[in-house]
Amino acid sequence: MTLILLWESRKVHELLLRRIVVILKKSNMKYRLLGNTGLRVSELCLGTMTFGGKGWAQYIGKLGQEAVDHFVRRSVDAGINFIDTANVYSEGWSEELTGQAIKNLGLSRHQLVLATKVRGLMGQGPNDSGLTRKHILWQVEESLRRLGTDYIDLYQIHSFDPLTPLQETLWVLDDLVKSGKVRYIGASNVTAWQLMKALDISHYTKLERFASLQAYYTIAGRDLEREIVPLLQDQKAGLLVWSPLAGGLLSGKYKRDGDGAEGARRKNFDFPPVDKGRAFRILDVLHPMAEAKQRSVAQLALAWLLHQPVVTSVIIGANKMEQLEDNLKSVEVTFTTEELKKLDEVSKLPLEYPGWMVEFTGVDRQDQWPPAERTLPENS
Repeated sequence: MTLILLWESRKVHELLLRRIVVILKKSNMKYRLLGNTGLRVSELCLGTMTFGGKGWAQYIGKLGQEAVDHFVRRSVDAGINFIDTANVYSEGWSEELTGQAIKNLGLSRHQLVLATKVRGLMGQGPNDSGLTRKHILWQVEESLRRLGTDYIDLYQIHSFDPLTPLQETLWVLDDLVKSGKVRYIGASNVTAWQLMKALDISHYTKLERFASLQAYYTIAGRDLEREIVPLLQDQKAGLLVWSPLAGGLLSGKYKRDGDGAEGARRKNFDFPPVDKGRAFRILDVLHPMAEAKQRSVAQLALAWLLHQPVVTSVIIGANKMEQLEDNLKSVEVTFTTEELKKLDEVSKLPLEYPGWMVEFTGVDRQDQWPPAERTLPENS
């Protein structure tokens, strides 16, 4: 018995020493305001889609409780205070694993910003999905139970519900904020007109407004810049980026012939859609740049996002600890003005109407005077 107690005591001391080393080591993590709120979130957010592995999520990841505990611990040690999940991830299991990890690790709930989502199918009944008052009130209670908490910091609609009036959705979300069960609300995967309509309704009816949008955005997929990025900047809403490595395509593990590393996600789950020709032209620039900086391609792809003024936080997820460690180092990467220009040129969007016409006609209303010379749009 004495030997067992001594062994346990030694293990505790080793764990404490590791924690002291981590605390003393300076973190490069920065914190940004969530939209037009005073809430500070880490510029990297821990994504939890790899937690669990039920249903369609098995193609993303299958991390169990022990691994989840390690991932959460390492993320918090690196300065991350922001964790994002959703009720549909592994049919609710991701939320359970996340909540249990917080409990197992003895983390302060007050120090964390927990985000989850509602909208997806959570059963076989006709009212088991959507953004109705009935479904949201049911699922918020389920998410609270699974996460083991009495409030959610950021409650997000997972996408648009064409059958439910926006007013109904916003009313119930406003009620949840007033009840204290939710602190802030956000949107995800919606169009510019849908988001603007919701913000307008909130403004004119004095309801809680969406503080942020969670959306797909990468250096290889800059579609968001056409309409949504200007909207977010104008309305002072935050941007949370999901799949910042384009489903792993920007990890540097894939070749033009489609061949990837063993176990790479896109070999079994080729999502999200991406213009692979453009992506590999970008990778042709990223590879030598990463080599010169002695960084990974993935770190540079993530760092490019962190250099975009509209971005609040980039959601990172991983199946292996070495992937997480690599992603965490992206906050250390800096670019010169020339490097950013080079990346912008190789990744820029092709011209589309009305963008080219807005640019063409807007020359005379720039800050500078006299205006720059007007040039005709180039044919792509």
